[in-house]
Amino acid sequence: MSEEKKECGEEDSEQNSKGGHPVCPPSPCACSSACLLPVGQPAHHRLHPSSSHARGCSATILPPATTRAEPPGFVPFSSVIESEVRGAPAIAAVGCLSLAVELVHKDFSTTEEVAEFVHEKLQCLVSARPTAVNMAREAQELEVVFREMIRKEGSTATGVRDWLVTKIEGIPERDIQVNRNIGQHGARHIIARARDQKVVILTHCNTGALATCGYGTALGVVRALHEAGTLERVYCTETRPYNQGARLTAYELVAEGIPGTLLADSAVAFAMAQKKITAVVVGADRIVANGDVANKLGTFSLALAAHYHQIPFYVAAPSSSWDPKLPCGSSVVIEERTAAELTHINGQRIAAQGIDVWNPAFDITPVNLITGGIITELGVFPAANLTAAMLVSKS
Repeated sequence: MSEEKKECGEEDSEQNSKGGHPVCPPSPCACSSACLLPVGQPAHHRLHPSSSHARGCSATILPPATTRAEPPGFVPFSSVIESEVRGAPAIAAVGCLSLAVELVHKDFSTTEEVAEFVHEKLQCLVSARPTAVNMAREAQELEVVFREMIRKEGSTATGVRDWLVTKIEGIPERDIQVNRNIGQHGARHIIARARDQKVVILTHCNTGALATCGYGTALGVVRALHEAGTLERVYCTETRPYNQGARLTAYELVAEGIPGTLLADSAVAFAMAQKKITAVVVGADRIVANGDVANKLGTFSLALAAHYHQIPFYVAAPSSSWDPKLPCGSSVVIEERTAAELTHINGQRIAAQGIDVWNPAFDITPVNLITGGIITELGVFPAANLTAAMLVSKS
């Protein structure tokens, strides 16, 4: 992140005009924040009024640096926009933890004052990355239970504040357990389909401990396969233009000794033809009612190639990524990133001055291309049946 930190809502107006980053109300955000700790480590420390902090590792500096940031307060809008905090589950967890950090340092006179403060901060975080649904889901659930707490007889500003902080503190542990369940369900399904043979997986972007509170979603499935002794190799894409695969996924694989090979994005179809890929497993930023999936740009291309080669294509995501309010993929707001992500590398221009740039951060994979199924913490479901399965599980 640059030395001159932007305040919450101070994002580029052109970017906002494209539907990518609705501007949230100005807020006194004064910290840098981070994604989560290196592989397998918890994303936070317990918060206490005397020494509250949350700790993470910036996703923009890995590798080689593994410096951990300790934000003194609320995660600024720009930290999420600039992908220091990235990965749908991580955005939700770190965003909420940053709110807890700020809450324990602030005094309130009334419960309504607490509620107004919490609402403003949560809406700011929700608006930062519109394609991923997890932050919006977490914010909605927190506000519902928080309002119920406020309505209880005898509730006080300090009491509801402390209750909310405790509630938020439980998010990382819950996320890690969800991820482990995703990993186990996915591994069992893939192993059974492979008839207990060694498997070769292809994955995209970063969906591991650095995109969650630990373990990972799609990379959690890879991790579970490795732990079971059935993973022969995982191929990970570089994931241009932000290179999350080359920088983050490769880092996690090397750190844990998981046999991995890095591919150029343009090599995936040929890899499927040459490398005996057992399955493709990717994550999701949002899964809509009909089973279409919004995920990192390039996912659609992988799904098309997998379909041609008759390779099972799986999506691994927590149930919090399911959004029944949107009927199909065309309803999803696709965030557009700055031109500089394509035209520059490490601040150096590589593209011709004056060239137009289209840089969507995500694409939509149609439900019919998700041939392996959608892996959740509740099990593996056919993509077209996910909404019915979710409604049954939540009834």
